[in-house]
Amino acid sequence: MPEENHKTIIQAIGAYGKNLLGFIRRRVKNDADAEDILQDVWFQFSSVINSEPIEQTSAWLYRVARNKILDKHKKHTETLLDDMLTEEDDDEAPDFKAILMKEANTPETEYLRNLFWEQLFYALDELPEEQRQVFIWHELDDMSFAEIAELTGEKVQTLVSRKRYAVLHLRTRLKQLYEEITEY
Repeated sequence: MPEENHKTIIQAIGAYGKNLLGFIRRRVKNDADAEDILQDVWFQFSSVINSEPIEQTSAWLYRVARNKILDKHKKHTETLLDDMLTEEDDDEAPDFKAILMKEANTPETEYLRNLFWEQLFYALDELPEEQRQVFIWHELDDMSFAEIAELTGEKVQTLVSRKRYAVLHLRTRLKQLYEEITEY
C-alpha cells in the first residue's frame, strides 16, 4: 500500500470513525454488529482507496455503511413486508412482495430491492427518534416489545403505539414508491 493511501485511511478513520460508528449503532441491534459493519466499511474503503480516488470520503463512507446495514436487515424482508404493508381489510395495500420476493435475481429486481431498502431508511429517518427506534428494534432486529420495554423503561402499550405511528408513516411513504414503480 502506498504511503499516501495509508495516510488517507488513517485520516479518514480519525475524522469519521466515531460518528460513523454512532450512525451504525443507531441502526443495528447491538454493538458487536455495529463494530462488524464498521470493520467491513473500513476494509472496503482500504480496498477501494488503493484502486481509485474517492472525491467525497464522508458521503462514500456513509453510503457504504448504509448498504452494509441494509444487507444485514434484508434477511427480515418477508416478515417486515407482511407486517408493514398489508392489512386484512385493505385491498389497496401495495403488494411489494410480488415485486421484491421474486425468485429471479435480475438487475431489475436487485435494483428494486435496493431502492425499497433505501426508501425505507429515508422514511425511517423522517420519524421521531422514539418511533424509529421502536420500529427498528421490533421489525429489523426482531426484539419483542417486552425486551424493548425492559431496555427503555417504557410501557409495552406505549411502544406498540409508537410502532403503529411508524408503520402508518412507512405505509404512506412506501405506497408512493409502489405507485411510481407500477406506473410504468
